Parts: sequence; structure tokens; C-alpha cells
Amino acid sequence: MAGAMDLRLMSAGVRGMFFMLTPNESSFEKVEEVPHYVQQATPFFIGLMVLEVVVGFLKTGTPAITLGDGLTSVFSGMISRLPMLLVRGCELTAYMYVWDKYRLLELPWDSAWTWWFSFLGVDFCYYWVHRLAHEVSFIWAAHQVHHSSEYYNLTTALRQSLTQQFTSWIFYLPLALVAPPSIFAVHIQLNLLYQFWIHTELVKNLGPLEWIFNTPKHHRVHHGRNLYCIDKNYGGILIIWDRLFGTFAEEKEKVIYGLVFPINTFDILYVQLHYYFDLWGRSQTYKTIADKVLTFLNGPSWKPGKRRLGDHVDNPVVTGKEVPHDPSWSLPLQLYVVIHFLLVLWTYHDLFEKKMMMSQLTVLGMVLYILLTLTSLSYIIDQRPTASLLEMLRCVIMVTMQRYNCMTPLLPSLAVPTEAFVSLSLLYWALQSFSQLLSIKNKAD
Repeated sequence: MAGAMDLRLMSAGVRGMFFMLTPNESSFEKVEEVPHYVQQATPFFIGLMVLEVVVGFLKTGTPAITLGDGLTSVFSGMISRLPMLLVRGCELTAYMYVWDKYRLLELPWDSAWTWWFSFLGVDFCYYWVHRLAHEVSFIWAAHQVHHSSEYYNLTTALRQSLTQQFTSWIFYLPLALVAPPSIFAVHIQLNLLYQFWIHTELVKNLGPLEWIFNTPKHHRVHHGRNLYCIDKNYGGILIIWDRLFGTFAEEKEKVIYGLVFPINTFDILYVQLHYYFDLWGRSQTYKTIADKVLTFLNGPSWKPGKRRLGDHVDNPVVTGKEVPHDPSWSLPLQLYVVIHFLLVLWTYHDLFEKKMMMSQLTVLGMVLYILLTLTSLSYIIDQRPTASLLEMLRCVIMVTMQRYNCMTPLLPSLAVPTEAFVSLSLLYWALQSFSQLLSIKNKAD
């Protein structure tokens, strides 16, 4: 019986990623009954990413994913979920409030018509969420995180924003006037899950499906910084909205991925927050209050005197010969970063599993530790001069947490080896920091 249940869950997890669940098996009366589809799909995310690496290497002889860029995308995905540890998801909370207070009609939760209506409604709302994330600068400041990779692979799907969830919920509220929260909770997850597998260059063309569905071919265009790609193909599951509203573009010449002005860094906090500071700095150069405000409300390329969405005359010319940011770093450092990433990933997983048994203060402390770790590892990837001092500080904190049993080892048998490894890490970075300080002193003398 348990084996059959596991098989059903595995089948639902796989099919959920490709929007192949039926209304009968994914309609629920209460929100509490809705499965955590995204969480259940995590093993399949990993499996597909490994498959992409293997198939990509066999086809091209080069890896589809670079370590620095891939880890930065995974770091971003981890950071984007951290607010859920401290507050309930904005989208579902706001939706349930509007449903409870202001609903105009109560569609039956167990009707296939309600299920399909909600599917179309969520996907339509997502189109506008996504479109305005490109057309309103302060929302783009959050969404640009997803576009910051100069590579296009399945890890790119995980490169999500810490802050976008605090604005996206607004666009789904009209649905709350008629569609039950439990059905919305299903489709908001399935819509997100579907968009994972379309982040790949391995799938070239899906024939007639390209007319209706968003596919890797269409979404590659969306991630391009070629002039013909900018602000195109916003659809989630369906591409019909782009065809209807004039934002569709076919894939033509080679797509060059990333931001129009590449940031050339893996510093995870910079990746997440830099555009907010850019907007503020730009607004301070304008004289009138109206222009200062419009800096945040108009398009990212807007300037005084231009139309609302601006234009692209100042964009760097895309030649097709651009080389993605991929600094070389030693194999020992790569192994070091991977091992410490796996350690913090286990802490991250453990935190989500045990958050209900922890105080809010403990959860906050663990969140700050995870942020510190991801930042420090990104400094090492970037080979920042301050990486040694920051990593030494982090190792001090990690040793202390291990000493006071604030961290659970992956396996009891690994507790002592892990502590030894972290202690050696602390010693190494202390020596590196001392060497750097000594070098600075010698130069000053």
C-alpha cells in the first residue's frame, strides 16, 4: 500500500511539472488539503538538471551549466523562499482575505469548469504580472534577478527574486471574487512548476504545440537581450496571450542571454538588490519631482522626454560574439564551495522541516546565517578581496553553532568529520586573512 502511494505521488510530481494533472485529482475543498506541489517536485528538479548536464555534454562536448552561474541561480532560489519562514505567502493570504470578505460568486470547488476557468484565470493574470514586471521599473528591480544569468539552462529557472512576491499578489485578486482559494492554490503552483522545464536550450521545436503553449523556443526569446527579444513572450503556460496582445516574437538569430547591461558578478546580494540602488541614483539626477517619481513607475529605459517605456537607443549593440561572465577559479576552491553549499543546503532543508518547532527569533537567526553563508560563498566565487575575512567570520559562527548543537548533521556518523572540516576551514581562512593584513601593512610601510 505504501509503495503504491509513493508511486502515485511520484507520478503526480512528474505530471505536475508538465501540467498533466486532471481536475479530479487536483481539486480540493480546503486550502489545507492542497499538496505542496513545488516542494514535492524538488527531486525532479534535481533529476532534470543532472539529465540536462549529461545530455548537453554528450551533444556539445561542453557542460550546459557553469559552476559559478549555476550556484548563483540556486542561491537565488533559496533566498526567494526565505520570507516564507517568517510570513505566510502574500499571494495566498491576500487572495483568501478578498475571497472571505468580498467574493461576488462562489464557484463550486469540485467542478471541472471551475478548475479550467481558474487555470485560464491564473495564466492570464500571470501574463500581466510578468508584463508589468518588465514595464514598471520598481517591479523590474525585483524581476531583473531572473534575467541576470548570461546562460540559459534549468538552473536559470531557480534564479528568483527575494522581493517580487511582495507585488505580484495584487494581480491575482480579481480571481478571488469568484474562484475558491483551494483551486487558486493548485494553479498558482502548477503555473510555476510548468515554467521550470522550458528553461533549456536542448529542446528546439515542439511543432504544433508552439502555437498554443509557452515552450523552450518561445521562452529563450524572452530571456534574450537581442533587440528583437526585449519585452516579448511573457506567457506562463500559454503563449496565446502574447499572440493576442502583440507581445509575441519568434526565435530568429542566436539569442544572447542576460541583462542589457550585464552585471558581471556572482555577489548574491548585489544580484538581488543592485537595481533598486540604480533606480534611486538615477532619480536623483532629475530635477523635477514628477521625473523622480516616473523613474520608478515608467519603463526601465525611460528618460525625461521619452515615451513611457523609453527606447533602446542606449543599449549596447548585440553582436552575437558576447562571452558570458565566467571567471576562472581553482578546483580546490570549487570543491570547497560545493561542500559548504551542501552543508548549508541541509541546514536550509532542516529549517523548513522544523520551523514550527522553533521560536521566531531562532528562525530569524538561522535565516541570517543562511544569508551570510550564501553571500560569503558568492564572494569566494567572485574572488572578492574581502572574501577571506567574511568567510573566516562565517566559519567562526558555524563552529559555534555546531558546538551548541544548533545544526543537525546529515548523518550522525558525519558529525565529527563535518566539525573537523569546518575547523580546518576556519584555520585556513584565518591564515589567509592574516596574510592579507600583513601584505597591506607591508605596502603601507
